Amino acid sequence: MNKFFKFIINKRFILLSIFGTTLYLLISYFQISLWYILGAGIVSGLIFGKVFCRWICPVGLVMEILMSLNPNGKVKQMYQYHKLGCPIAWVSGLLNRYSLFRIKINTTNCLNCGLCDKQCYISTLEPAKFSLYKIDLANPGDSYTCSKCLKCVEVCPNGSLTFKT
Repeated sequence: MNKFFKFIINKRFILLSIFGTTLYLLISYFQISLWYILGAGIVSGLIFGKVFCRWICPVGLVMEILMSLNPNGKVKQMYQYHKLGCPIAWVSGLLNRYSLFRIKINTTNCLNCGLCDKQCYISTLEPAKFSLYKIDLANPGDSYTCSKCLKCVEVCPNGSLTFKT
């Protein structure tokens, strides 16, 4: 994976802060209909999967801040459940399996080190069900709940995990 892509993933929280705050201000100031935001979430979901929550959403920004206060506790689980009331999360989550860009693993290069699963919040919440490198378990990147934070791709030591078509 190229250095620029890793740099972008590493700066995801800063980008979320910029995009989320900007979106909130635009919605507030120009009174943009949430139908337009839902449409943008659907389009982004078709192309990238469920990226809206972790890269653009103002509520996602608030949840990231709360998760950083207690990253190993119940706040992390709460991130899963705040999405229940969000129609963008519903639609883009359903599109995770069908989006053009997806998290893929090259099993011939994989070292089976498990660093990806340690970074993936879905794998840490349900380790018996999801894994990025264990072939017999479901890929969390295709899961409804994966918000494409791409921390798994960033930590892969030899580039076995990618986010591409």
